Amino acid sequence: MSERRTGVVSVVLVNYKGTDDTLTSIVGLTEQDWPADKLEIIVVDNDSGPEHVGRLKASDLPFTLVESGGNLGFTGGCNLGVANTTGEYVAFLNNDARPDPGWIREAMATFASGRDIGAVASKVLDWEGVNVDFTEAAMTWYGMGYKPFAGSPDTGRWETETDVLFGTGAAMFIRADLFEQLDGFDDRYFMFYEDVDLGWRLNLLGWRFRYQPKSVAFHKHHASMNKLGDFRETYLLERNALFTLYKNLGEEQLRTALPGALALAVRRAVGRGDMDSEALDIRRPGGDHEPTMPVPKTSMAGVFGIDRFVEELPSMTESRRQIQASRVRSDRELLRLFGNRDEPAYPIESYLAGYDKIVHSLGVLEVGARRRILIVTGDAIGEKMAGPAIRATNMAKELSGEHDVRVVSLTRSTQIDPDYDVVTVPHRHPRQMVEHEAWADVIIVQGHALRLFPVLESTAKILVVDVYDPLHLEQLEQGRSDDVEQWDRQILDASDTLNHQLELGDYFICASERQRLFWLGQLAGSGRINARTYSRDPELRSLIGVVPFGLSANPPVHTTNVVKGVVPGIGVDDKLVVWGGGIYDWFDPITLVRAMGELAERRPDVRLFFMGVQHPNPDVPEMDIVAKVRQASAELGLTGKNVFFNESWIPYEERGAYLAEADAGVSTHYEHLETTFSFRTRILDYLWASLPIVTTGGDSFAELVAEERLGEVVHERDTTALADALEKVLFDDDARATYLENVTRVRQDFTWQNVLEPLVEFCRNPIRAADKTVRAQAGLPTAHEMRVRVPDRQKLYGVRYDLGRAVHYLRTEGPRSVAAKVKRRLKNR
Repeated sequence: MSERRTGVVSVVLVNYKGTDDTLTSIVGLTEQDWPADKLEIIVVDNDSGPEHVGRLKASDLPFTLVESGGNLGFTGGCNLGVANTTGEYVAFLNNDARPDPGWIREAMATFASGRDIGAVASKVLDWEGVNVDFTEAAMTWYGMGYKPFAGSPDTGRWETETDVLFGTGAAMFIRADLFEQLDGFDDRYFMFYEDVDLGWRLNLLGWRFRYQPKSVAFHKHHASMNKLGDFRETYLLERNALFTLYKNLGEEQLRTALPGALALAVRRAVGRGDMDSEALDIRRPGGDHEPTMPVPKTSMAGVFGIDRFVEELPSMTESRRQIQASRVRSDRELLRLFGNRDEPAYPIESYLAGYDKIVHSLGVLEVGARRRILIVTGDAIGEKMAGPAIRATNMAKELSGEHDVRVVSLTRSTQIDPDYDVVTVPHRHPRQMVEHEAWADVIIVQGHALRLFPVLESTAKILVVDVYDPLHLEQLEQGRSDDVEQWDRQILDASDTLNHQLELGDYFICASERQRLFWLGQLAGSGRINARTYSRDPELRSLIGVVPFGLSANPPVHTTNVVKGVVPGIGVDDKLVVWGGGIYDWFDPITLVRAMGELAERRPDVRLFFMGVQHPNPDVPEMDIVAKVRQASAELGLTGKNVFFNESWIPYEERGAYLAEADAGVSTHYEHLETTFSFRTRILDYLWASLPIVTTGGDSFAELVAEERLGEVVHERDTTALADALEKVLFDDDARATYLENVTRVRQDFTWQNVLEPLVEFCRNPIRAADKTVRAQAGLPTAHEMRVRVPDRQKLYGVRYDLGRAVHYLRTEGPRSVAAKVKRRLKNR
């Protein structure tokens, strides 16, 4: 085979005693709206005989003739043709088909639209262009690929590009190097389903097969089989369906589907011949001395097909081993491309009765219908939950309607909802995660999970990374009280963790459009915005989507007071301002306490209630700001009078009662980098409880509060402005009515059902990231390996830095983890 020529399309036609059709097809190729110097036509004659070969040689049309030396079938003929091509792309066109003038041009434009598009399926109509031959691809559970709507009038409903499982060999295109990587069509097929098998294998490797309705061909259909008898076609269809099923179906589905497919093939054989399968029953005497009985060839075609499948089992098993070892997409990922699997195909009454028995008894359609989603969070799951656990459990709840969901907590877990499973896997026992990774089809991770569990780092499953919390930006503020070197280490560790996640993820979710722009920059720096991801989707929504924190669609229920008239010092008629959530170093509660003191001088009945001081996760230490705000409140004489601290963490399901008694919600912070890209989940609770909001500016929620008039936004550290804003939302009846009306309207946009829609949609049709898929299956370097290498961090920070990290991991993860990390470090070097 010669070196491949860039931009050249090589069209292969296989001729078997159909020279008139072949020459007509070639004429159509010469009339293509495509440069002649970028077109190569290869005709393979499949031992048609001297008359046909002579006519082909005598033609002055521009093509290269290849003589097979024997009838290799469609598969062998095509493979021989490709071996004699030089183009970057290979096209297959049945010799009894004629292409539309734009057939090649439109297919090439489709390849250019996505670097992960490995093949293009043409729209194929009958010779007159009236009825459909191919517009969609579908696959039955028992291995027979079929073309829905074949023979139906072309009504114009199939004019949208879409991914398909396979294209028809009558008119399709494929990248030449990919065809070679797949070892071409399977020569054991001879003809029929070889295109189904090729497309399935292509999809398993992560490539896309794209249906392009503007690339049109017209087909006479099976001209070569009309002379040979339908029993021969039946034999090939029965045998090749089993070949295709056995090679390509994953282990779980094959265990159920193969016995059913074999039983169904026998039932079809009996049904075709209208035979009585009880004729040999010992209770049916008669004809016992006759050693034979008449059996139609159409029946024996099914039996012989099964027998030849048995004969080819050793070679098929080796093919299966190679295909399953190299696949990067699961059966569940491809399920959407199978279309209607529940298609009996043959209208034989006895056969249809048997079909129903097999389907319902063996459950062949139930396997793989629901995906398995694994969600890993570092936080505790139970009555008292912080943001990450709340987010993880609401994801689980929303996804469990369509999938089997399992949530893994790294600390402790309680089963809080029967719709999904909750388990605990301590980070000190990473091997316990192995069974969960093996179970899953899609894995959603938060926080440090990838670093803690090697099996998640190396997973071949689709990986969704939740980056709604920019950990490294939090460390900019959280570590201020530490010495500079320790502070720097914490920031760099968080950055390393996130960069590691960005290198491994297939899909990312963040909390806001502002955050998304930030993460796009970091993804670009990590090499994840590249030709492959960009060519699939220029907006990169398939790489990173916006999934904010959400709120319940049901407003909080309040039956009895829990604060007003209950907490000493807070009366039933007092104006109550709540601080939802914890007190962290990046917030500014001290200015808020001072503002409350100023406001209390003119409005003595105002009260501020900090809802949570102690974090529900015992591994999260109390931050310095907690002691500072307590001190500020005490020094101003406000504690127990106008400012109150709830010393425990309110259970998540009980927080509504506290919010329902409030008159306003407040969130104050400093305007710094962490604020710029933060997403204050406590603001959502205020929306949920229909509270007017007072907040400082700088984050995305402050923009929303100002634009939608949900309350008041003030500058940071401005005590007087904050006091005035609180007074307005609490005591100005007209302004308050406006705020409440707007809050009620806007909160619908943030229900969990609405905000999780991008993730739900992704899990319906999960796809591997374009660059990960193509690079992995082609053996190309990863984005991490392609990045411009920065100076080794050891050179920047020295042995002291490495020793510090070793001590940190020794304390938090134990000696085995340290040993594993050292081993990986040495391996990477």
